[in-house]
Amino acid sequence: MWAFVIANVAIVEGLFLSAGSGKNDVLTVAKFFGVHAALLILFQLLLVARLPWLDRRIGMDRLTVWHRWVGFTLLWTVLTHATLVVLGFAVLDDTSMAKTFVALSGVPASLLGMWAAATILVIGVISTRPLRRRLRYEVWHGLHTLLYVALGLAFVHQLLETTTFTSSAFARAYWWFLWLFAFGALLTGRVVVPVWRNAYHRFRVAAVVPESDRVVSVYVTGRHLDKLPARAGQFCIWRFPGHNHWWLTNPFSLSAAPDGRGLRLTAKAVGDASAGLRDLPVGSRAFVEGPYGAFTSLHRTRPGALLIAGGVGITPVRAMLEEQSAGDVVVLYRVRSEADAVLLNEVRHLVALRGGRLHLLTGRTAEAGAPPFGPESLYRLVPDITARDVYVCGPPAMTAAVLSGLRALRVPARQVHAERFGLA
Repeated sequence: MWAFVIANVAIVEGLFLSAGSGKNDVLTVAKFFGVHAALLILFQLLLVARLPWLDRRIGMDRLTVWHRWVGFTLLWTVLTHATLVVLGFAVLDDTSMAKTFVALSGVPASLLGMWAAATILVIGVISTRPLRRRLRYEVWHGLHTLLYVALGLAFVHQLLETTTFTSSAFARAYWWFLWLFAFGALLTGRVVVPVWRNAYHRFRVAAVVPESDRVVSVYVTGRHLDKLPARAGQFCIWRFPGHNHWWLTNPFSLSAAPDGRGLRLTAKAVGDASAGLRDLPVGSRAFVEGPYGAFTSLHRTRPGALLIAGGVGITPVRAMLEEQSAGDVVVLYRVRSEADAVLLNEVRHLVALRGGRLHLLTGRTAEAGAPPFGPESLYRLVPDITARDVYVCGPPAMTAAVLSGLRALRVPARQVHAERFGLA
């Protein structure tokens, strides 16, 4: 993957140098930022395409983090490009930047670029942490999809304005191949594969089982589920037509290992969508995207495993316990009280079957004395922790605390597998 990124950056640099300079030095620098903004857009498309090859190896968590950083890099690159274009033409025409901006807005190609830049700016602003926390996820997600509009505007802007990618036959072929590859990957991963899988498997709700006052399990069946490439520890994005609007989705982990006959999700009522799952009619259709995630035993490197879960983050851990057949297993399950421990009896049963150990960590962190996931606490509970693969799934604050403790204990990074249960 990194070879692919480096190779494309090198090609863009070569095309930029071979295309010659702009009308002045400022416009040359503006062109430099412009072609790199285009490359960042293409990388963004690949990061959100949900390609199975990337997802199984890297995981949705890391891809999402990369998407965020590439997105903010794109924002500043686009703003720098736009500012330098206006400044460059202002210097060229010996006029003010304000007059140059108005003049450029009358040129269709430039106007498309301005609209693309403005849309990317709006998305960047609402994605900053202070504003993101104030918006409901559904509102933020809906506004975030405007990025596709910005990409379309930017694509047409590049077709009309670019000189770097029209400087030679190779440049044209390379540029079109890259755009077709990126858009093709996005269309395949986000539309073609999900639609085909749902038409083939015909998912339906088989049962709805309340686990407690605020937790419910939904069992989903379908055709040929033995051919669905799902593994314990992965998650799917679920839609239940008639339960929510089609654009509202719920990412829930599989709470049982896929057996070729059915799938199970277990959700805690933390919002209107998840709270309403207990009212799903048996026999109703389900639309399932996925499975996604690298939180699986495919990444095991050691015979022993430590599985750490917080709250409803126990669901993928419970599924992995069902799949786990070899090696010593230790489970640390962090909840406020035993009454909040989702699927506790199932977890106890599976740990006992594997001959493992379960530590139920209860109480408020402030009242616990030593931090439950500090290096001293982790070492006391699991003295051979550095010889194990460690899987962590829970709320972001808990996951960060665990990862900090693991680093202090010098657990090798290749043995640490984390999934932040942020969307829950």
